Amino acid sequence: MSFSKELKEEISKTDNLVNKEAIKYELIGYFISSNINKEKNKIKFSTENEYNINRFSRLLSNNGINNFNITIQGKLFVISINSKDVEIPQVDILNLEQEKLKYLIKGAYLGGGSINNPEKKYHLELGIKQKDKANDLIQALKLFDIKTSLIDKKNEYAIYIKDGEEISKFLALLGANKAVLKFEEIRVQREMNNKINRIVNCESANLNKTINASIEQIEAIKKLKQKKKFNKMNESLQEVAKLRLENPNASLVELGQMLKEPIGKSGVNYRLKKIMEIANEE
Repeated sequence: MSFSKELKEEISKTDNLVNKEAIKYELIGYFISSNINKEKNKIKFSTENEYNINRFSRLLSNNGINNFNITIQGKLFVISINSKDVEIPQVDILNLEQEKLKYLIKGAYLGGGSINNPEKKYHLELGIKQKDKANDLIQALKLFDIKTSLIDKKNEYAIYIKDGEEISKFLALLGANKAVLKFEEIRVQREMNNKINRIVNCESANLNKTINASIEQIEAIKKLKQKKKFNKMNESLQEVAKLRLENPNASLVELGQMLKEPIGKSGVNYRLKKIMEIANEE
């Protein structure tokens, strides 16, 4: 089962359907979501998740709306309600108490939310029908210290989050404790993998740099030998040059330790630069 489906299943099963305030504002959340459509005298809600359709139908019943029909259209479960049987309360989202806001946000996510597989990328979306409601929700989420952004899509607006920490806070707000734990496990693993990749890439870059420098140094030493200049260099330069020819993959530190009288990295670097300068002299 996908992470997105597991999340909706978990929050669909949360048991607050006896709390009248909870079911009222959760249902309002559903009604402002992008998966609510009005067709003539019908209001329709569609979802691929059977737990979600069950949750929505129970919310309707518990709010006194019993005249609805559930059908299956392809992969979708669709609830149809007569418009005259539904009076959607108009609420000022920004003036709601935080507990009521939580219920509304939960309903909005169940109605039009989605999340990518966090193993691949961090991306959570909340589809909302109207721009003013989307903007109000963005401000409301700030009250819970959750930063979001808004994108204008065709016939709807998407509140989205791409930061792992912000997504984790959003999941916690929904009361999805299992999903939070799983998400954090994945997040820690991804950060570890990224750290390892950075170290490997850095080491690879340093190795490539060492190899490229070594090739240039060896070419310079061969050039000195061809021009009969090699034996004219002082003994310390000749010693480093011979070691470089014998150890093309050695680092400067390793070359320094091979000398009769070991020296540090900067000393070896100085001698090799001097060899390069002599080789490039006309």
